[in-house]
Order: sequence, then structure tokens, then C-alpha cells
Amino acid sequence: MHFFLLLILQVTAAFGQIDPAHCRYALGMEDGRIRDDDITASSQWHETTGPQYARLNHEEGDGAWCPKGQLEPSDSQYLQVDLGRLTFVTVVGTQGRFARNSGNEFARWYRLNYSRDGQMWKSWKNRLGNAVMEGNKNAYASVINDLHPPIISRYIRLIPVIKLSPTVCMRVELYGCPWDDGLLSYGAPEGQLMMPPGYPIASLNDSTYDGGHERRRLFGGLGQLTDGVTGLDDFLLTRQYHVWPGYDYLGWRNDSLETQGHVEMEFVFDRQRNFTSMKVHSNNMFSCGVKIFSSVTCWFKPRLIAGWEAEPVAFKTVLDDRNPSARYVTVPLNRRSATMLRCHFFFADVWMMFSEISFQSEDILLPTQMPLMVTSPQNDGDSTISPTLTTAVNPSSSHANTPILIGCLVTIILLLVIIIFLILWCQHVCKVLEKAPRRILDEEVTVRLSSCSDTIILQTPPVPPRTPTGPANTDPHYERVFLLDPQYQNPAALRNKLPELSQSAEASACGGGYAEPDVTQCTPHQCFHSNAPHYAETDIVRLQGVTGSNMYAVPALTVDSLTRKDISAAEFPPQQLIFREKLGEGQFGEVHLCEAEGLQAFLGEGSPLPDRDSCSVLVAVKQLRADATSQARNDFLKEIKIMSRLNDPNIIRLLCVCVASDPLCMVTEYMENGDLNMFLSQREIESTLTHANNIPSVSLSDLLHMSVQISSGMTYLASLNFVHRDLATRNCLLDRRLTIKISDFGMSRNLYSSDYYRIQGRAVLPIRWMAWESILLGKFTTASDVWAFGVTLWEIFTLCKEQPYSLLSDEQVIENTGEFFRNQGRQIFLYTPPLCPPSLFELMMRCWNRDIPERPTFEGLYKALRPHVIQ
Repeated sequence: MHFFLLLILQVTAAFGQIDPAHCRYALGMEDGRIRDDDITASSQWHETTGPQYARLNHEEGDGAWCPKGQLEPSDSQYLQVDLGRLTFVTVVGTQGRFARNSGNEFARWYRLNYSRDGQMWKSWKNRLGNAVMEGNKNAYASVINDLHPPIISRYIRLIPVIKLSPTVCMRVELYGCPWDDGLLSYGAPEGQLMMPPGYPIASLNDSTYDGGHERRRLFGGLGQLTDGVTGLDDFLLTRQYHVWPGYDYLGWRNDSLETQGHVEMEFVFDRQRNFTSMKVHSNNMFSCGVKIFSSVTCWFKPRLIAGWEAEPVAFKTVLDDRNPSARYVTVPLNRRSATMLRCHFFFADVWMMFSEISFQSEDILLPTQMPLMVTSPQNDGDSTISPTLTTAVNPSSSHANTPILIGCLVTIILLLVIIIFLILWCQHVCKVLEKAPRRILDEEVTVRLSSCSDTIILQTPPVPPRTPTGPANTDPHYERVFLLDPQYQNPAALRNKLPELSQSAEASACGGGYAEPDVTQCTPHQCFHSNAPHYAETDIVRLQGVTGSNMYAVPALTVDSLTRKDISAAEFPPQQLIFREKLGEGQFGEVHLCEAEGLQAFLGEGSPLPDRDSCSVLVAVKQLRADATSQARNDFLKEIKIMSRLNDPNIIRLLCVCVASDPLCMVTEYMENGDLNMFLSQREIESTLTHANNIPSVSLSDLLHMSVQISSGMTYLASLNFVHRDLATRNCLLDRRLTIKISDFGMSRNLYSSDYYRIQGRAVLPIRWMAWESILLGKFTTASDVWAFGVTLWEIFTLCKEQPYSLLSDEQVIENTGEFFRNQGRQIFLYTPPLCPPSLFELMMRCWNRDIPERPTFEGLYKALRPHVIQ
């Protein structure tokens, strides 16, 4: 029995951690689980446009909720939804008033306010501090907005933001799952700055905390410790997009005034709970002085107005100085009952960093074994009943005791039935979890592609009581079949391992439009080289180059010779390079921003640099580290040889080299406006509103011109049989005149680490930009670059506001790649960007054609895009 009770407790604990990637169930606006009485509003135009009609995909009444009167920009009219309990809200879906083609009112923008108690309201902001979300472009299509960070709340208010039309109407659905943790707020010292020598500054603050700040302490709110995102092993790397190093962690230094040897944290819950354990995700990068806590002591308060109980729970951690991986530390809390906890976490080194804290508790006390009690016969004249433990029953009293015995037996049988049911249920849950990735793809996410206004729609099954989750990128239920196999570099071995790839993929790789169709028994070498001169070597490890950035793939014959005479770039005196800033780094090399003194005069009249009055010029310098291996040195010289061959207005230029002595360097152009991703993400589409408020903006013509320039540069690379393998907006740089030059620095920069998927430490791959054959077969060609170009176009026309396939985790992107291979109509495409003309999105779809020969060439793409700019 004790074994079964332990099993029940372990199953319960497994449900305690929220994973935002799975917590995406409709909360009941559309299906009616949220009652009309729970939907209120600040006002309504008529009874037929009351808040009860604000249900997604419903057109009862007059079709939606509409606030009263013509709204002004200063108005704060709202639609309020009571979810009935604390909820982890991850997605908001909105529609306008269509009313069977008789309405045309919708909210172009809106804000969110939320409250956990109905009294104190907070304003939601995204991770970059923006509070306004884009709404609808028409009255009928639904728009899905992911909440980054998610909201933990019971009450949600949607507040239309008026910029253009004063008339708005809304229909709404909210997505998420129950917040069973029950945590209302946590308090802690503010996070601190870490300045490790030779590394970027890490800001370890809680940037999404929604409570108060006073005397360097956080109080009364929730933030990054409850957003479901666990930090990486290297705390300088982040899972988020466009954030700073250390973003995922809240961290403190041992000798600061706020800590003094330990960190005190307080946790307030929605009600009194019986706590079984606390899970703390902690960093353990001991090479930088960071370790998990050495011990923790927790005190308990049964009620908020009561005092702290005298007896704490203490737990000593087993420290690990061999494995630097971040991990969850589970602290047993011995089923102590409390509404509030105060815990002291003691340092084991200079720094301590947390990314997630969760609690497991029992809502109902589990039954315990009790002795069987029977009643002895009553004596005449004795009015008292004396219960005694008996081993035999007197025949004269057997009739009276029979109901009691039957009741005890029935109770035991029921307990056994319950235990058997729980075991079977656990087995069923395990089977369901094994099928989780496919179920998510097949049932939960659908994409409409019919017009520019179509967006990603979520279709969800009924909400289960809870969803088993785990920390990101460690979910054991995802089978990373394709990328983590040690034989990945040998496509033939991969096809042998995966029977479904053995025939169809062989035909695709060997025939594929680049070899003769009747060649179906070729070897892997023939598959990549026969009749296909623009196929590149499939060396995945060297995909990232020496500095961590992409090294162009070229036919093998072009890099066989490595003599100095093969490098056309001139030797520049290294003492004339003044280092200003590190831009990025890889395993054996670094990229620096430098001033090159006298470079203009050194290059002479044929210099590609613009005329400048100053004697120094800003340049980007790739430098090989002193501890680099001989293989890395050879690869670096290969990269220099490749770069020295490139000469096109839309390709980054190699200006000169420093290879006469160590450290080896290559000097390239530096673009003042940075990369295209950062440039576009900081701008809005040009309008009267952006002009009036001096908001940085770009026009549709600018976006088309950028697209043409990228296609022109890629046409040049394709003409040389070069395969880039990492084409994306992060690798497109802009100068002062907004001329785009394609580069390869993106992979070396921490800012874009979340764009790459690491394969067991061997390589990192930009899987969200890669064609299906590149992921499944290790096949990189000009056609796979065309696929990446289509994704790059999608980035441009979304103004780089989100990652491609942002609704999917990395594992789900890989699973979706398998759907492209199977070609059964289940694959998920990127949605149509609102700014994108239909003809241009059709061009993107052609770039993502499953059949490799059907994809356009870069020359064809350039010819198709060029007329748009001329017009």
C-alpha cells in the first residue's frame, strides 16, 4: 500500500510544472464553458452587442461586443472575462464583427489588463516593454497573439486602442491551462549585474516582474520564475528572441548587501495547502563561479494573519562539481500546511541563479491504514459501548457484526479498485505522451493560406484536468530522430535507419531534378555530385565555420589548394587594427569591430569603401584564436580563400587579411545600420501615424527593394555554385544608404542563439530556415538556399517581429519537417504576412515546394521581384 501511495505522489508531482508550448487549450469563450455572467464590459452599444456576444466564431445577437459611442484615443473601454480560477494564459485570439456580412467593425490594436484578485489590476507588456498588440485587419478573420510572457491571472480585460477608426467591436477566445501551482506572488532581492571578464555583461534581473520594487526588493508579483521557461546551461545564452545575455535567470552575488550569505524569498498562495515539495531550476556553470544553492531552510505560515511556525524544514543539497548543466533541485517540504512560505537559499559559490520555481501540494489528504474496529455485544443494563480490537467473533453476536465486516471488506475492495485504476491511468498517460508531438501537429495547430488576412488558428481538444509538462528542450517524449543521430552526416545511413526514407528519399536525393530521373541506385557520393555541380559537400560539423558563423559551401575542387598565392586579398599591417568591441564568437574564433588606420589609402583607388575624410575606417575583423587546432587553422584559410573570390555589390567584401603572423585575421566591410533583422524589428510600416509621431518606419517599396537586393546577391552566389546554408535577415547587413550585403555573422552572435538548434554539442543548425531535405538528408544545395530565401522574405514582410514558426517548439519544427517529407497534406506552412501582396506570398510558397525541381531559381526570383520595385 505504501508503494502505491508513493506512486500516486510521484504522478501528482509530475504535473506541477507548466510548459507554455503545451499549455494552449481554449478556456471556454467559444464553447460556452465561460458563462455569460462571467463576461462583463465597461459599456455596450445595444443589448444585442453586449459582452455575452463576444465569443469567438459566434454571431449571436448583432455579432460581437461593441462599446458605447464613438471611442476616443483616451478612452479605456474594456471587455472583462472572469476565468473562475487562477489560469496560466498563453494566447489571445480576436475577431471583429462580421454578422453574416452585415458588419465591418474590428479592433486594429488592443491592450491587456489582468488581475489575480479582481482588485489590483496590472498592465501586460511583452518582453521588450510594448503594451499594444496588433489586432484584426478585417471583420471575419481571427488573429492569434502569443503572450510572451504569459499571464497568470483570474480576470482578463481587453482594451481596444484607438488610432484610426473610432468604432470597434470584438469577439474573443483565451487559451491556456489551470494554474494549479496556486502561487499568487513571490518576493526576492532584485537581480544584479554580472560582468565576467572577456564576456558580455549579464543582466540577471526579473524583467517581467509585475509587482512592486522597494529598497532593492521585489514584492507582490510574479515574473520570470513562473513563466515556464527554463534557462540554458550557459546563462549567457537565452531561449528568447532579441533579449540580453542572462535574460532567463534571476541571479545574485554572494557578497552583496542584499544577500549576505543567503537569499531570502517569500511565497504567497491562494489558499492553505499541504506542500509536498518545491522544485527550483538553478544554474550550475561553476567555471564562472555559479553553483546551485548549498542548502535551503523554509518556514511556514498557516494563515496570512498568523505568525511563522517555529519549526522550519531544512534541506542540504548534494553539490556537483563535474556536471555544469543547469538542473531542477527538488526540495521535500514534508506535507507541511501553509498559505505563505519564507525560504533562505544559501550560496555555494560567488553566484546563485534561478530561472523557475514551482510547488507541489496535495489538495486532499490521502487515506492511511487504520486498525479494524468492531463493537462488542452490549451487556444488559450497561448503556455504554466499548469498542475493542477483536480477532474472533462470538457466534451469538455474529449477526450484529456482519454489516460491519461487510462494510470493511467493501472498503478494502474499493481501495484496491482505485489503485488498479490509477495504475492503468498512468500507463494510458504515458502512451498519450509518446504521441504528443504528432497530436500537437495534427489536432492543435492548423494554418489557413487562402488570403493575406488569414492567420494561424488553434483548434484544441477538450481541456484535461492537467497537462504533464517538463522543462523546455528536455521533454523525453520527443524523439529527436533526425538530428541527434550520430550517423546524421551520412545520409545513406539515415535512410537505412528510417525505412520510410529508404525509397522515396533515395529517389528524391538521387533523382531530385538534379540528376537523371532513372538514376535510383546511386551511392551517397553520387547523390551529391553526379550531374549536379551545385551540390555542396554535406559536412554538418563545419557548417558553422571557424568563428561559429556559416562557412560558404563550395565544390571541393575550389578549396584543395591553400597556398598564399591563392588568396587575392592584400596583407594589412595588424598593428593598424584598433579593437573596439566584440561582436560575436565561435569555438575557435571571434568577430570584432575595429578601426583600421590608413585602410583607405592602403586599398588605393579600387577601394570598395565610401570616400571618407578620416584616416580610420570601421571594419569587422574575424580573428582565429591562439588555441585553435590545426584543422581550424586550415578551415580559416579555406574561408579566406572563398571570401576573396566574392565580388558583388550585395555580398559582404573581404578587404584585406593578416595571415603573415598569428593571430590570423580577415578584415571585411562593416555596415553602420547593423543587420536587417534588428533594423526591421525596430520599425513600423510607413503611415501618417508614424510620420506624425516620428516613429521609425519603412515603406512597402523599401521592403520590396530589400528583397530584390538579397535575390541579386544570391543569384551571384548561385552562379559560382556557392551554397550559403544560413540565409536569413540576421545575415543581411545594411549600410548608410540601406544597401544590403549578405554576410555570415549571425551564428556567432549571442543575440540570435535562439535561432539555432544544437545537435549534442557538435553543431548548430538554423532549422526554422532549412529545407526538409537539409534536415532529413543533410542535403544542402542552391534549391535549399531558395527555401531559406522564402523564409527570409516572410521575415521581411512581418518586419521581423517574430521567429518563423513561432507557435512551434524546435522539436515540433523537426516533426513538421517529417510531414513535408511524407507529403500527406499535414505539413504546417508559415502564415501570410499582413503586409504581403498575394503574388509575393505565392512566390514564397513556390520556394517551399516539397518537390525540389519545382522551386524557382534565384535568377527567376530576381526577375519576378525586380518589376515590383520599378513600378
